[in-house]
Amino acid sequence: MSKINSNADRFRKQVIAGELEEPVDEARNLAQKLGLEPYPVNYWIIDYDEMNELIAYGGFQSRYPHWRWGMAYDRQQKQGQYTGGKAFEIVNNDNPSHAFLQESNTMADQKAVITHVEAHADFFSNNEWFGLFTSGQADEGAVNAAAMLERHARAIDEYMSDPEIDRAEVEKWIDHCLSLEDNIDQHQVFERRLEIDGPTEQLDEDLAEKLDELGLSEEIKGEVFDEEWLEKLEADDEQVTFPEQPQKDILAFVREYGKQYDEESGRGVEMEPWQRDVLDMMRTEAYYFAAQKMTKIMNEGWAAYWESVMMTDETFAGDDEFLNYADHMAKVLGSGGLNPYSLGMELWEYVENTTNRREVLERLLRVEGISWRNLTEVVDFNDVLEALEPPEAIDTITAETLEALEDVPEAWIDREALERAYEGEIDVDRYPWKVLSETGLARRHYSLVKPQNRGFLARVSQNELERIGRYLFDDARYASIEEALAAVDYTAGWDRMFDVRESHNDVTFLDEFLTEEFITENNYFTYEHSAATGQFHVASDAAEDVKKKLLLQFTNFGKPTIAVYDGNYNNANELLIGHQYNGVMLDLGQARATLERLFELWGRPVNLLTIVKEVNEHDIEVAKRRNREPEAEERGKLIRYDGTETTIEDVPWEEVEHLAADDVDYDTKPDEWLA
Repeated sequence: MSKINSNADRFRKQVIAGELEEPVDEARNLAQKLGLEPYPVNYWIIDYDEMNELIAYGGFQSRYPHWRWGMAYDRQQKQGQYTGGKAFEIVNNDNPSHAFLQESNTMADQKAVITHVEAHADFFSNNEWFGLFTSGQADEGAVNAAAMLERHARAIDEYMSDPEIDRAEVEKWIDHCLSLEDNIDQHQVFERRLEIDGPTEQLDEDLAEKLDELGLSEEIKGEVFDEEWLEKLEADDEQVTFPEQPQKDILAFVREYGKQYDEESGRGVEMEPWQRDVLDMMRTEAYYFAAQKMTKIMNEGWAAYWESVMMTDETFAGDDEFLNYADHMAKVLGSGGLNPYSLGMELWEYVENTTNRREVLERLLRVEGISWRNLTEVVDFNDVLEALEPPEAIDTITAETLEALEDVPEAWIDREALERAYEGEIDVDRYPWKVLSETGLARRHYSLVKPQNRGFLARVSQNELERIGRYLFDDARYASIEEALAAVDYTAGWDRMFDVRESHNDVTFLDEFLTEEFITENNYFTYEHSAATGQFHVASDAAEDVKKKLLLQFTNFGKPTIAVYDGNYNNANELLIGHQYNGVMLDLGQARATLERLFELWGRPVNLLTIVKEVNEHDIEVAKRRNREPEAEERGKLIRYDGTETTIEDVPWEEVEHLAADDVDYDTKPDEWLA
């Protein structure tokens, strides 16, 4: 019976795949015509359970054995059963990418998913943050994540199956590593860690003698210091820390200098080869997935934007599919909370609209007799928008109207496709975009004249006009508004979007484009928990507050930024890490639990410096009576775990001052990105 069912399942999936062959091919053709450059995509048809399993595995068919995948699968199953949540697709960052379509999707859903996936594959292929992982590989630029994760799965399964290795110990070790999976330096090119030098006996006699004079332990002598370190120490005549600069890649640090705690001896001993290997694998996977975490808003917004262009503007959804698609899109964009699809799409549209608006205004400000002072008085924006409307010849293209395309600029036409359309080789009624070039499509879908954007041009502030006018290079002048508008570059918005897509991550994206205008027009606000009332309330709708709040949620994946500050704390082989405080305090319960995990990877006591906000009960009572929030006092704390107990003690402010930001610090950009 199972074989019959299996054959039926296979046949059903083959039928669906056959029905999707044309939409897949044409979605790729349309994406490329629009200027996208996606990785090749392999599409797979899967059922409901297979989809949930893939989601649990992070989009891949094979992952290492671990309880986390079962927990994720169970959560996904319950979400579908009890909340009605439906997963339409999943796509992974690989070259070629692999996309999985659920067989129960309607044709409208499948088309929406395919266009969405093509945009994701373009983002994977072109965003430089994804390149930080691949550029550090031997085969630079290549992505073969599925093969890498498959190798990791096999290796860990072999360790778990080894009779000399306790399976439970492997799983516990993975848990320890995963507790630090976000403690990497995601802004640096990924590099695999090399084997470190052996113990002290490998040091030459002169170096060993100098180290003896410092009174250091045998462990630290063999692992940390070398001639270069000693020369710096003697030259500076001051204490040199280890590491010299705070190191954000804690996984790499414990990989090179960590131990495993041996209960019998009560001390740290060398890790087993399998332990260091597993640590390497967990660190590699953390770097691979980092780019996806860093670009969630950009990537999902990018895919939603181009899906909408293809499905709605280019009617890739047929007449009988459009209502189904509109319902699909409304559910995706309308889900509650901080929705990366909605916020991301709104921001990409804002990038396009502001770029196009500036392009039009720069042309108008070059017209004789028009300046930033009088533009809004002498220019009728309704007339401008009417002039910017796409010509009828490209706005409505059918087999009967092809000849009208002969009168539009040659740059808008795909001449070869037009000839094929004349010969009847292209179904232009179904795919009108095929006879246009990317430039022609940009003209056909110019953003400022879309119904939802028609007020955008007129909303320009006088300050913005002055800023544009004062710094406008006088390299072209126009005798009339008509002449100026004839020179408008209709691809400016899309060109700017492609540039931004290459270089930004979510933090830099929000930093640049989350403007006061955007926040005001989209009605964003902040909320927070009140210590006085014990409830959440709206805190502010000021643009500066909203921007800081959002940026903090995406800096370092929205997790606290922790770095190694001393690998020989108190000259006792202890580890000191520091929380780079940005106005948001740690969850001390989670911090204690993480230190217990970190202890297992260091093999010796571990310490954490942080800053907390404290409010005493008297101040809370006074604040309640006065209907205001109590003032919190910031204090330094040192949390220490020695393998047995956790202690928390106050430390002088001078010991934590270096951890405190002058302001809410959300800037995670390397210096060269500031321009």
